[in-house]
Amino acid sequence: MTTPITILAVDDEPNMRRLLEISLRQAGYRALSAGNGREAMAFIQQQQIDLVVSDLHMPGMNGLQLLETLRKEHEHLPFIMVTAQGEIKTAVAAMKLGASDYILRPFELETLEVAIDKALTLKRIKQENRFFKETQQPDITGLVGNSLAMQSLKQMIQQAAPEKATVFIVGETGTGKELVAKALHEASPRNSALFVAINCAAIPADILESELFGHEKGAFTGAVKERIGKFELANGGTLFLDEITEMPIQLQSKLLRVLQENVVEKLGGNRQVALDVRVVAATNRDPIQAVKEGKLREDLYYRLNVLQLQIPPLRERNDDIGLLSEFFLGKRQCQLSESARLCLQHYAWPGNVRELENILERAAILAANQTIQPQHLPADIGKQLPESSIEVASDSNALSIPRTTEAMEKRLISQALEACQGNKTKAAKLLEISERSLWNKLNQYGLR
Repeated sequence: MTTPITILAVDDEPNMRRLLEISLRQAGYRALSAGNGREAMAFIQQQQIDLVVSDLHMPGMNGLQLLETLRKEHEHLPFIMVTAQGEIKTAVAAMKLGASDYILRPFELETLEVAIDKALTLKRIKQENRFFKETQQPDITGLVGNSLAMQSLKQMIQQAAPEKATVFIVGETGTGKELVAKALHEASPRNSALFVAINCAAIPADILESELFGHEKGAFTGAVKERIGKFELANGGTLFLDEITEMPIQLQSKLLRVLQENVVEKLGGNRQVALDVRVVAATNRDPIQAVKEGKLREDLYYRLNVLQLQIPPLRERNDDIGLLSEFFLGKRQCQLSESARLCLQHYAWPGNVRELENILERAAILAANQTIQPQHLPADIGKQLPESSIEVASDSNALSIPRTTEAMEKRLISQALEACQGNKTKAAKLLEISERSLWNKLNQYGLR
């Protein structure tokens, strides 16, 4: 459910305040009103306000003074000034102080709605620009791989994407957990809003809370201005909490409360900000073991683990190595020889896809962006050429079709069984032969 936008109307004339409230509610907004600048500041300090519409002339604190005071503590809060005809100079002064827009009395409801929509859109664009400038996110390239394991993962992503339920991604380091989280976001109805990622292991504990929930100006030493937290930034979109098991236990309890109540409070403040965020968490640990070791709160685990996605390690989908290599090397217009590909497919890949990308980049440099051979790979990988390939290459009749076919069938059958974890029925489907044919070949080649 989308959180309604709250707009504060500030005017010292009761009839005008009432008219603004009615107009704003008719336009679908949650409307609040204040009779002067000080009353408006009290509202803003106590609760979440998304936009202010203020008259210029008010006793005590006028509209310009309200805007000037507001900008010291709430730099990015949209503000629309209402002025009379002939006060253009004052309107210009308001724009210089940071007003989003101004409208002239008397005005039509449609004029107010257009100004509000423009101000809120500008706020969102500025917010997204600040985020992208800070993170410099790469383009989403999608998930590469056609193995059974990846087909199953992609199917689960499609099923989970339309839901708001939290998702827990479990996978070894380098398997692409953030890429899976991005794929979830891109396939969801939230894809027009932000995907915000934060690595809980990469940020010191005393800073992580402020990064997640934000802080008010003066909340702690060094808090020279208000900061929007990742939860608020991801409102309407997806928040990805990577390495959740590395988050301090005391902070996990506060995270649990936010997930349960769908509200967040900035550090040093008492205003509750309503949230509409889908949370996706990830870990490279066994989550059950992390609970037993006290690394993850049990109640938080159950709250996050509504849907769980297991990412297979690269060694369990080595038939995707060809596609992955083409993808990574495509950026360099470089090719991989068949013998080098066989070496890669017979390596264990403790660092998974990230390790493969780094090794291919190194090999491409050594091969001068020409065809990569086994000698361009690290020594422990370049020696991984399977015996069947060596036998065929060194045999006096290396061009023999029966010998080469036998060696290739052995290799493909072994890879299929490994990818399917020994399941003969699935392996036969992957090989596009009948299960009976597979059993015959297993007996013929002495494979199990």
